[in-house]
This record gives sequence, structure tokens and C-alpha cells, in this order.
Amino acid sequence: MRLAVSAALLSGLATTPALAADLNVSLTIPTLKVAEYHRPYVAVWIEKPDQTAVKTLAVWYDTKLAKREGETWLKDMRQWWRRAGREMKMPVDGVTGATRAPGKHQISFKGGANPLGNLPPGQYNLVVEAAREVGGREMLKAPFQWPPAKAATASANGSSELSAIVVSTKP
Repeated sequence: MRLAVSAALLSGLATTPALAADLNVSLTIPTLKVAEYHRPYVAVWIEKPDQTAVKTLAVWYDTKLAKREGETWLKDMRQWWRRAGREMKMPVDGVTGATRAPGKHQISFKGGANPLGNLPPGQYNLVVEAAREVGGREMLKAPFQWPPAKAATASANGSSELSAIVVSTKP
């Protein structure tokens, strides 16, 4: 009897998707030649094809303002705010951080580990939204499959507040 139960457990494990998959994001904030430059606030999240937010992966904002005033301006990232942000209590360990300077930024996530956690299998979009004081707002999306059956890459190019995003997954 024990042998039959052990075999059944082992066969079930063989069909369980591996949670050790990686999700890597590269995003480029352009250098803008403007009279008054402020680093953009940036939100990175995962949504379903119907635009339902699933997970917020990163939120970069001015964390050093007195009385947490930087949180006041998070709503300028309008799409993220409406879909996920207003439900969150900032700061969130492992998700929130300071704004970033222009340049290329890499962030990586492991399946099964926060903030990605145990993302259910399916088709998703990685979304990046940036908003800048005395500037504009831009949102880019790149589709991906989770968990990935094989290594894959998707990208999107911006025209103002974001130069490009690249999302890559690997099993």
C-alpha cells in the first residue's frame, strides 16, 4: 500500500510545473534634455490579457520626502494606480524603492519567491508605467507565458518617458 501511495505522489510531482523559472526585466529610462528634469516614478506589474492586475513587482518613487509625501504622487501613474496601487499600503518590502537615474536598469524575479510568488500558469503582460513631474507619462507592455516552456523574450519601445522594456523568461 505504501509503495502505491509513494508512486502516486511521485507521478503527481512529475506533472507539477517547476517554480524555479526566472522572469527578467530590463527597462531603459532615457536621458532627456529639458529645462527642469525630475526622475520618473515607475511601476512594474503583471496583468492578465483582460488588463486585470495580478502582481506589482516594483514601484520606484521619491522615498525620501518628508512625511512620506512621495506617496502622494503615486497616483500620477494612472493605470497602475487604478488597477493595483490604490489598494496597496506603501512602502512594500522588496517592491518599493527610490527613483532611478536615466540609463538601463535590470530587475530579476524567481518563480516561487516574492514578489512574483506562485504565479498561476497562463498568458500575461508585463507592464511598465512611468510618470515624471513637469514631464509626461508613458506605459509599455510586453507579453509573456508563465511558466515558460523554453526561454523567450518580448519587448516594447517607448517614445518619451521610457526608451524600451525587455522581458525575458526561462524555465
